[in-house]
Amino acid sequence: MNTNKEGRVIFTLSIILAVLVIFVSCIGLFVPGIYSQETPNWTAQAIGQDFFDLFLVVPFLIITSLLAYKKSKIAVLLWSGAVFYLIYTFVIYCFAVHFNSLFIFYCLILGLSLYCFVYFLYSHIRKPIADWFSDKIPVRAVGFYLIAIAGVFYLLWLSEVVPAMIANTTPNNIIDMGLLTNPVHALDLAIVLPGFFIVAILLLKKESLGLLLAPTVLVFLILMDITIGGLNIVMEIRGLEASYGITIVMAILALIGIALLSFYLKSMRRVA
Repeated sequence: MNTNKEGRVIFTLSIILAVLVIFVSCIGLFVPGIYSQETPNWTAQAIGQDFFDLFLVVPFLIITSLLAYKKSKIAVLLWSGAVFYLIYTFVIYCFAVHFNSLFIFYCLILGLSLYCFVYFLYSHIRKPIADWFSDKIPVRAVGFYLIAIAGVFYLLWLSEVVPAMIANTTPNNIIDMGLLTNPVHALDLAIVLPGFFIVAILLLKKESLGLLLAPTVLVFLILMDITIGGLNIVMEIRGLEASYGITIVMAILALIGIALLSFYLKSMRRVA
């Protein structure tokens, strides 16, 4: 596939996606009552998510898509992480926010993000990804980091879920959010954390798919770390139970992720 054509497609789709995200984020932030059916806890998280989508994810999406348009392979890899982050986020909006006037826009963003990611995979699945990198690629550091993150979050979520299942009760965080289940538990336990393990194993074997998706996962984790840390600040500001300790931990993880991503991308050959 012609790289410039790929860049044009990425840039065009990203502008449409950015406009949609800007629209729903601004409505969520500035139109009173859009989250009137949510509990105070879930409202605070939704507003915080809107803020970070608007001021963190959208600029990142636009910048990386613009650089992709200018034929930067590194930008394409970074862009894929932002798209995956939007898929994750808008699955939650679609299935865990009460029906409101933005529902169809949530669906549009989820669908467009998903097919952007499918396009990314389709465009690269047959490319010689291993040839893009030098022998100095930090596969062990990144691979074991992904395994560690997946393991820690499995233990964390299971420590909330399993005792409640045994006692036939509902975890407190689900009660606070006013939901039937925790969408983060479902997404992570069923899809995301197993995916981290798979990418890590493929990366350690230097398989093309692992090499391709490692930056995607790292960008996703960095954006998620920043968001989780920021959401705790938003909840604290709104007088809800939160912990600045979580914010500090997320900030440290974000810095580790940025460092690993930087080392990983520095191993890309300039001729790629």
